[in-house]
Amino acid sequence: MSETAVKAPGVPDAGRWKALVFIALAQLMVVLDSTIVNIALPSAQQDLGISDGNRQWVVTAYALAFGGLLLFGGRIADLWGRKRAFVVGLAGFALASALGGAATNEAMMFGARALQGAFGAMLAPAALSLLAVTFTDAKERAKAFGIYGAIAGGGAAVGLILGGFLTEYLDWRWTFFVNIPFAVVAAAGAWFVIREPEGGRNRSALDVPGVFLSTLGLVALVYGFTRAESEGWGESVTVGMFVASAVLLIAFVLVESRVKAPLLPLRVVTDRNRGGVYLSLGLAIIAMFGLFLFLTYYLQVVKGYSPVKTGFAFLPMVAGMITGSTQIGTRLLTRVPPRLLMGPGFLVAAVGMLLLTQLEIDTSYAGVLLPGMVLLGLGMGTAFMPAMSMATQGVRPQDAGVASAMVNTSQQVGGAIGTALLNTIAASATASYITDHIGGANSRTQQQLVQIQGQVQGYTSAIWFAVGILVAASAIALTLINVGRPGGPAASGSGEGAEDELPIPVVAH
Repeated sequence: MSETAVKAPGVPDAGRWKALVFIALAQLMVVLDSTIVNIALPSAQQDLGISDGNRQWVVTAYALAFGGLLLFGGRIADLWGRKRAFVVGLAGFALASALGGAATNEAMMFGARALQGAFGAMLAPAALSLLAVTFTDAKERAKAFGIYGAIAGGGAAVGLILGGFLTEYLDWRWTFFVNIPFAVVAAAGAWFVIREPEGGRNRSALDVPGVFLSTLGLVALVYGFTRAESEGWGESVTVGMFVASAVLLIAFVLVESRVKAPLLPLRVVTDRNRGGVYLSLGLAIIAMFGLFLFLTYYLQVVKGYSPVKTGFAFLPMVAGMITGSTQIGTRLLTRVPPRLLMGPGFLVAAVGMLLLTQLEIDTSYAGVLLPGMVLLGLGMGTAFMPAMSMATQGVRPQDAGVASAMVNTSQQVGGAIGTALLNTIAASATASYITDHIGGANSRTQQQLVQIQGQVQGYTSAIWFAVGILVAASAIALTLINVGRPGGPAASGSGEGAEDELPIPVVAH
């Protein structure tokens, strides 16, 4: 590594705001990829001759590799150095994207998506931990995490717009190729601009049993929820995946409590504040991912919106997230305790969700969808920003990568649970409604109307559950998170070993 690659600890990096541009660009690329490919999926399926039964693997291969390898990717960032892991992750993601764009058959496509997930699992924790060790002043940290939180929350909706444009006006392959310029610019910028603080590298040996158990356990968990969505909760392989996941993750915790240099030091998650962040953030993602899916279907199937128009319909939510994250969260984080941003933020989002439970076939966009999405975005943006900041605050610099990986893991697992759980609730409510009302439909037109009304009934039933989940996230944030405002007097420590953690310096002005 070059001499300019490190900086003295405690001295602010002169190029830190330039570094934020490249970190944010990489984060945008990863978040875009979670939705941009979904829009292109029907076209790619037709071109490559992918069967309906195998179609889900375009999404699942990415989710399994990304979710399963996150803890490993976070520890690699701690061992190698975050800058190196960041650049390697970007290079690998670009190559995998090129492979996906050039795919000639389904095997090549699935392989490319798994590779994207694997390099994304290295890239995402490295990006967040670089942010954590680069911005140490309380006000600057609030501003940096506000920008990062807005991108993390709003990037998925931008992916819908970009995916719609690229698929409609160019070709589905461009939903993959578009990652390459993002990755090249972010990697080149990072290499020349980012300077890591000295002494932040973890020099301990890699915990191989921990890598093995955590990867298999998380893969089994994510695949269990993915399979539950398509095959049902009681199906033998689904149940087997959940059992295997429980056994592997329990074994992982036991191993981590005994080995000298654990993959995931338990102090990272047993700390009351960080544990509260991971749990409440995971619950919020469950609610949000499910809603995102239903609104996309509602707008396209019920309202007849095109993919591009659907993407634009989500823009008010993106605007709300950016406002909540960069204006409300950033301005208040140094003045109030994080729980007083996260708790009320999740409640405001729940009110937005509550409005969306009123959806009907003929609901006006301006009357219900627009205010619901704005409130949802404002609430989530306000809550996400302090959550992202707190998840890495107070950890040893040597553990920043794996602490960042836990944020991504809670998001990834939350997304898998949200899609499977809320889809199951929606499907059950739809089937029940159609069974109860189809008998009174005499003409084909009336039957089709009952089918569509059944779908809307399913969406609103699931959204009611999402409201409850967000209220639970708010309660957890208000109850568990007891740290004071950044730079102010900290609340009492919690988690075993909390007293010997070396906090990343936070200085209030």
